[in-house]
Amino acid sequence: MLVATLLSTSTSTILAGGSQDHKHGNDASFKRMEKAFGTYDPNLKPTRVVDVVMSDNMRFSPDLIKVKKGEVIKIKHTNHGNLMHEFILGTTASLDEHAKMMRKSPNMKHNKPYMVHVVSGESATLIWKFSEVGQFTFACLVLGHYEAGMKGIVMVER
Repeated sequence: MLVATLLSTSTSTILAGGSQDHKHGNDASFKRMEKAFGTYDPNLKPTRVVDVVMSDNMRFSPDLIKVKKGEVIKIKHTNHGNLMHEFILGTTASLDEHAKMMRKSPNMKHNKPYMVHVVSGESATLIWKFSEVGQFTFACLVLGHYEAGMKGIVMVER
């Protein structure tokens, strides 16, 4: 797995809605939530950190993340590009549907614990419990990025 060389800029936690003053990760403002691709709870404690680099070549590095069922992962996203990028966890079907909505409403705001919005030169984190075995997807749904191939896989194994 590629470990990102971090930029010398400050690291801040940013929500998909673009707010830099709103904390993410173990944030009590987010309520417990269960999705097909896992669970969020404000009291989650990560067992490891996965570094993900976003770039303007419309790719994530790595684009495959392997986890064990029940593992709590802190995903740190660093945007090495000049464009803003997102990281949204989901299923292929949910991300395809969300991408359709984004084409109709490209200024749609995001504010869920399984989404981060990262401006150029910044970093953001999310913490998620992968509670179901299976293959799940992550993607950047900024207009045109998903269609250009900016997506990856989370493989949750027993």
